[in-house]
Amino acid sequence: MNGFKELNLSDKILSAVEDLGFVTPTPIQAKVIPILLESDKDLVGLAQTGTGKTAAFGLPMIQKTNLDAKSPQGLILSPTRELCIQIAKDLEKYSVHTKKLRVTPVYGGSSIDMQIKDLKKGTHIVVGTPGRTLDLIKRNRLEVGKIKTLVLDEADEMLTMGFKEELNSILEKTPKEKQTLLFSATMPAEIKKISKKFLTDPVEITTGVKNNAAENVKHIFCEVHAKDRYEALKRIADVNPKIYGIIFCRTRRETKEIADKLINDGYNADALHGDLSQAQRDMVMNKFRIKHLQLLVATDVAARGLDVNDLTHVINFNLPDENEVYVHRSGRTGRAGKKGISLSILHMREKHKLRAVEKIIGRSFEKYLVPSGKDICQKQLFNLVDKVENVEIDESQIAPFMEVINKKLGWMDREELIKKFVSVEFNRFLSYYKGSRDLNKFDKENDRPSKRKKERNARRDINPEIGFSRFFINAGSSTNLTPPSIIGLINKYTRERNIDVGRIEIMKNFSFFEVDSAYEDKILKSLNGGEYHNIPLIVEIANPKSGGDKAPKNSKGSDRSRGFDRKNSFNRRNKRNKRNKS
Repeated sequence: MNGFKELNLSDKILSAVEDLGFVTPTPIQAKVIPILLESDKDLVGLAQTGTGKTAAFGLPMIQKTNLDAKSPQGLILSPTRELCIQIAKDLEKYSVHTKKLRVTPVYGGSSIDMQIKDLKKGTHIVVGTPGRTLDLIKRNRLEVGKIKTLVLDEADEMLTMGFKEELNSILEKTPKEKQTLLFSATMPAEIKKISKKFLTDPVEITTGVKNNAAENVKHIFCEVHAKDRYEALKRIADVNPKIYGIIFCRTRRETKEIADKLINDGYNADALHGDLSQAQRDMVMNKFRIKHLQLLVATDVAARGLDVNDLTHVINFNLPDENEVYVHRSGRTGRAGKKGISLSILHMREKHKLRAVEKIIGRSFEKYLVPSGKDICQKQLFNLVDKVENVEIDESQIAPFMEVINKKLGWMDREELIKKFVSVEFNRFLSYYKGSRDLNKFDKENDRPSKRKKERNARRDINPEIGFSRFFINAGSSTNLTPPSIIGLINKYTRERNIDVGRIEIMKNFSFFEVDSAYEDKILKSLNGGEYHNIPLIVEIANPKSGGDKAPKNSKGSDRSRGFDRKNSFNRRNKRNKRNKS
């Protein structure tokens, strides 16, 4: 396919396409547009985010619309208001030379009265979210009885968001004799059911491999302790001074927390989540589109409809619960022939999820090491030098100040002046990362479970920066306490699955174990008052190991005498035996 002219589009639409700078149709456009222009067959289109689906169904819809009719002829359903607004704007651009064509978006979070007024004026194409569309139908404000074309865009996402009942209700109210187009990135069982129920002998169009990721995207992951996720995120941003990316979080709360932290730490970032008003969302999205923001922290739902082509990074602060969602996320970078990076920040218990994602995207993940402080300082220094070297000088603006500048700085030699200018911006990185620790968590996946103790010690040796606190617990081998039992107690009472456990020593009536010092308070608060085999647990801070081990003096769970010392007890028994023999 050489160009849009070969698709039999009208001159008015071709002019609009030219105005937008479109030259060659994308694969989904090249396959779908001719079918929709030449027939009224139902169609299922499987293609990833950012492949040009809107133009694929939008251009034929505009061309086939009867401009003299007053009731809606086209209905497009999309999962979010952002995507709804984006589709409506795209259709308006495509129809800029098609006079009298009206497109009306309807969605929640905005005045329904204003939308009712817009519908009363007459419209040809309605773009709506399922909830608001059904609401307007029930109020008899949106007439769908004469719909000729129905589009379900991002159908898989609508089901993920729980719109199954709304979709069924809307579809049942539309005419049986219509063209139904279903577009989706994935084809789960529910989509197949909807297709079978509401589509008649549909043509299936697939571009590329189903669920495959964009070719230009590099998929990488790093492993850190869960408590170091945010620190790792900052280092990733710092080592990429020109980063322009989306950071995906699971929940609105986490999105807000991460964005607030980044802003407080001086990063050019903002949040996009469901708690924002429409005006706030529009403002954030616009700032990001025009690159006044470098980092956008968002939930998957909030980011729908955000169409940006130049993202350098997609960062998964957490992997999504649904593996298919990863395809949507990663597909936001590596567009328009440019390279992109999809980076996932994992802790050890998440690594198994990568295997399932790899099967879906047909690609392997590469291990990425979180950069050290030295790496970041070097990258930032070179970036600063490049900025100074390439900055444009406006002689007319700076000339009036040169005399004062020369008086103030003229006494310095060239080398000292360069050092001072570089240090103005660079010192904060040197100061922040001075003595910074290694955040990377190393995997011992080839060790067998029976080597649990060796694994803990190896982990400690690999990353000596991790501080461990040593605890006493009033249970031991006499109550069948084992190292796995201690780990089970920690998991049970702290409700944490990512706490690093160090050495464990089981005595007869008490034991000692080591835990990442960051969780010291949590261990004390959580385990004290708990039970093991009907024994009320007492957990206290123990001294670092040296010589013999003693239970704390105030512990009720000590051996026969408080302050029991295994080595001294053994010596005392030897002396008694010698006296008896003599």
